Amino acid sequence: MSKVGIIMGSDSDLKVMSKAAAQLEEFGIDYEMTIISAHREADVLIDWARKAPQRDVKVIIAGAGMAAALPGMCAALFQLPVIGVPLSGSKLDGMDAVFSIMQMPPGVPVATVAIDGAKNAAILAAKILAVSDESILAKLNAYTQEMKEQVQAKAAKLDEIGYEEYLASK
Repeated sequence: MSKVGIIMGSDSDLKVMSKAAAQLEEFGIDYEMTIISAHREADVLIDWARKAPQRDVKVIIAGAGMAAALPGMCAALFQLPVIGVPLSGSKLDGMDAVFSIMQMPPGVPVATVAIDGAKNAAILAAKILAVSDESILAKLNAYTQEMKEQVQAKAAKLDEIGYEEYLASK
């Protein structure tokens, strides 16, 4: 069965990156999660990324802050999709990581989601896997329908009770 690799450079990233794991679990998608520092453990990262296909990893989600080397290094070593999650822990509140992840050289693309957007990274990984897995596509369709119904229920409640009472109920 195909799975997703989730990697981060520090345990301080786990609070955000766990949202990717939770979303993959909701879709019934297997994953592996690890902590490897691109700067402090380059040899470990190289081994992990190069051997990912042997572990049936089809997509990597890499969370990184500041210089954000981890997603780019994964993309350089792993020939399947890599999704970068810029993390907000720095003085620049994640903008440094956004620019680092987005500015990959030609031939080494990394998809980039919003700052701290690990949940969206998992949804994007699911969409990538759904290209060849109808069961994941069905789960994505159900998820999309559920989101639509939640918005419609909120709109109906707003229509029914008005904005002041709606805000007070939050």
